[in-house]
Amino acid sequence: MSSFKPTIEDVARVAGVSRATASRVINNAPGASGPLRARVHAAVAELGYQPNETARALASGRQRTVDVIAITYGPGIGWLGTHPYFSRVLAGMMPVLEAVNAQLRLHALGHETAAEMIDEIATNTTIGAVLADITPALATRFYRRCRRTVSMVPTASSVPAMQADNIGGAYTAVNELHRLGRRRIAAIHGPALNPCAIDRRTGYLRAVRHLGLTGVDADGDFHREGGYHAARKLLEQHPDIDAMFVACDLMAAGAVQAITATGRRVPDDVSIIGFDDSIASVCSNPMLTTMRLPVEDMAAAATRLLLEGDPAPGHRQRFPVDLVLRDSTRN
Repeated sequence: MSSFKPTIEDVARVAGVSRATASRVINNAPGASGPLRARVHAAVAELGYQPNETARALASGRQRTVDVIAITYGPGIGWLGTHPYFSRVLAGMMPVLEAVNAQLRLHALGHETAAEMIDEIATNTTIGAVLADITPALATRFYRRCRRTVSMVPTASSVPAMQADNIGGAYTAVNELHRLGRRRIAAIHGPALNPCAIDRRTGYLRAVRHLGLTGVDADGDFHREGGYHAARKLLEQHPDIDAMFVACDLMAAGAVQAITATGRRVPDDVSIIGFDDSIASVCSNPMLTTMRLPVEDMAAAATRLLLEGDPAPGHRQRFPVDLVLRDSTRN
């Protein structure tokens, strides 16, 4: 096996550019034309060149980091700290970053001040940014200022993204409840502005229309308390409900508590399917049937894409959403 390890000088020679130009391109710095950048990237690929991340950090005087950005829909960092989705994002990213001696920086932004804050984050980004939970409009704004960007949630067509089938997952959940003989299938949705919640709502509505059912729904804001209150409201207004599709496992855990508080049994009286397959799904009693969102895999792939350089505009890497059967739909 060859021990040859290409250097930046080798890249410059193969690309037919100066060392300074090769360095600017590799470090995503301004000062090189599109054709020159293409030649340098081609030379990097041909040689298998891997930048020394430690040296790059020392040379720039800045610690190389990936910024993780999320818009909060609740009481700030306390809400982020108790939501399983974000710990799964970090769990997927950290092993990838540790391998290249890079750091992770988390930003929890209130929706009212998010636009101003993301402008500042974009200015100071080094490796790039993972948009863990951000609206398409804000993602587009960030992307205009920083091309080293990957979204974890449904987003604008130009923004690179990891794409999970939220619509198909919600459709599958409702179809499974219908297969079990349930005909009064309610839904508890997430925040109105959240891209994943929007897609899951779309999947639910599409399924009930296709199955000839009447939709019954409420909003729960992606936390346990919201799921609890939404389920109580639904059961009071529609006591004949025999199943619920709930757009995240935390809300579904709250919905189970609400159902049992009314004297009903899960799944005997009301079957329930959540979404995410987070730790909340196996801590619920009974354990939740859910749609598995492969968050860790998506976060790791997003991080690797950033480390490879500027992702292509509109890049999409697709991930399936799978049904995980547990006790909350036991027939």
